[in-house]
Amino acid sequence: MTESPARSPGGAVDRPSASDPIASRRRGGASTREETALAVADRWFARYPAIALAALLPIGALTPSFPVEVGVATFALGTLVVGMAHGAVDHLVPLRASDASLRRSIAVVSVVYAVLGGGVVVAFFTAPVVAFVGFIALTWLHWGQGDVAALVVAGVEHLQTPATRVLTLVVRGGLPMGVPLLAHPSEYRVVTEWVIGLFVADAAAAVDPLFVPATRIAVGASMAGATLVSIGLGYRQVRAGASRRGWLRDVGETATLWAWFLLAAPVFAVGVYFAAWHALRHVGRLALVDGAATAALADGDVRGALRRFARDAAPLTLGGFLVVGGVALAVPSGVAAPGDVLGVSLVAIAAMTLPHVAVVAWLDGRQRVWQWVR
Repeated sequence: MTESPARSPGGAVDRPSASDPIASRRRGGASTREETALAVADRWFARYPAIALAALLPIGALTPSFPVEVGVATFALGTLVVGMAHGAVDHLVPLRASDASLRRSIAVVSVVYAVLGGGVVVAFFTAPVVAFVGFIALTWLHWGQGDVAALVVAGVEHLQTPATRVLTLVVRGGLPMGVPLLAHPSEYRVVTEWVIGLFVADAAAAVDPLFVPATRIAVGASMAGATLVSIGLGYRQVRAGASRRGWLRDVGETATLWAWFLLAAPVFAVGVYFAAWHALRHVGRLALVDGAATAALADGDVRGALRRFARDAAPLTLGGFLVVGGVALAVPSGVAAPGDVLGVSLVAIAAMTLPHVAVVAWLDGRQRVWQWVR
């Protein structure tokens, strides 16, 4: 947790200096140092990881022949190293992105996590299939939300309307959630049964309606259609004067994600994506609302920005693992196999995802991520 704001002799709180290069750029007034910080954050937390994922495609293509336990281990490692930490600074987001005090920032976010996270856990115990489908939809929304914000940080020009950004959200979030169902339905079903099996005895029968061929066809056709429309609308903006470079980047990243989730085994693919793509992009975004981290990025000190983030995230990262342990103790079936561990982890992640999405949505509003660009 960060230090409390200092108090002046008169008792007023001396707030840390505000820094939000994303919001400044959206208002058309980012300084040179802010633009430098934006460029460094984009390079290290988005562009380089995307290149790394593209380089891993040959390995990803081999993973369907690996035991599923390899994917479980990869997912666990990715969650341990980066995934859990990426949302562990949510309690400081209102402090750094608005005029909220430290006490109010922590209090409001704590209530959001307790109410929404608790509701998700209750939903899994009372209606596990509905809760799991809701988790998939929520993750689809959130991972798309994260990629739209990353493209805003990159300063792309072809996503000029809220509608085009919503379509990009649908495509980018749907690739890790929907494409594995199209390409690897057997492992997708196994994971679903692991999660549902924590709460019901006959998980196979419970998930049957989710894996009929019509579902796969609908998801695949919808994803392909949305991708083509998104690329086409972006190209139309390029023809109207938007930067071709930003559009080509969008196309390249989308193609990389299509290839990754078509080729790689689902659990392995999501584990790598979660840590190396989604979480890192969010860490870069959070560094840009922290004045000290932004200054470090503007000076090219990426390690300094990461050290500050790691310090702030450490306490609640540990708290996240305590949530996993609490769910493991509470599930009716107990935890005895690697699949059970993955299932418990996903339920705990679901409980933390809903409040995290609420915080990120609030930050989107503060930074005008969905504002119409003219």
